[in-house]
Amino acid sequence: MAERDLNRAPIIAVTGPSRGAFGPRFLVACAIRWYGGKPLQLRPGDPWQQHRYDGVVITGGHDIDPVLYTAEPEVVPKYDPERDALEAAIIDDALAHRLPLLGICRGAQLLNARRGGNLYQELRSRRHKTSHRRTVLPLKTLDIVPNSRLADLLGSERAQINSLHNQAINQLGQQLQVSGRDLDGIIQAIEDPDHPFLLGVQWHPEFLLLIRRQRRLFQALIVAASKRV
Repeated sequence: MAERDLNRAPIIAVTGPSRGAFGPRFLVACAIRWYGGKPLQLRPGDPWQQHRYDGVVITGGHDIDPVLYTAEPEVVPKYDPERDALEAAIIDDALAHRLPLLGICRGAQLLNARRGGNLYQELRSRRHKTSHRRTVLPLKTLDIVPNSRLADLLGSERAQINSLHNQAINQLGQQLQVSGRDLDGIIQAIEDPDHPFLLGVQWHPEFLLLIRRQRRLFQALIVAASKRV
C-alpha cells in the first residue's frame, strides 16, 4: 500500500464540453483552489485514463441523450454525445473506486442515469409555484431534507438557489436519496449516504461562491478527496 503524500494537493477532475463553458469551468476551478485543491480540466478526446485524480466535478451544460436512460426524445434534441461518453465513463470510474463526486445540473442528471434512474425531459407542465425563468441569481427556494448530508453542509432546512435547467430527475437511481426539492416538488439534490461523498445538485453553486453555504459543497468535496491523497 502506497504511503500518502500529505504535501500534495488533492487533484479534482473537472469535466465539460469541447468548446465553451469557460465561465462555469473557471468558477468551479476557483472554488477548488479556494479550498486547497488542484483542478484538472478534462474535455472529450482527452486521455482521461492516463490522469490521476482524487475527486470529480461533473459540470452543467446541454441535456444528456435519453438513450442513456433508455427513453425516446420528447423535446427538440440538443445533445453532446462525445461529452456524454466522456462523463459517463468518468462517473462509472468514480463510482467503481468510490471517488468523491459532485454533479452539477446535467452532472446530477447523468449521475442519476448511471445509477439506473431517468429524467423528466420537460418541466414547464410541472411548474406551478416556481418560475420558468432561467437565472444565475438565487431566486428559487430549496427545501432540504432534514438530517441529510446536504442539510449538514448548508446548515439549514431551506435555502435560496438559482435555476438554469429545463430537465430534472424523475425516478431515482439505485442507492440514491432525495436531499432537496423546490416548491413544486421537483428534485433539486440527490446523494448517496453510504458513499464517502456523492452529491448531485440541480442548481449551479459555482455562480454563488460569495454565499458561504454554497462554497461548502466544494469544501466538502476537497475534504473527502484529501483523504485519498
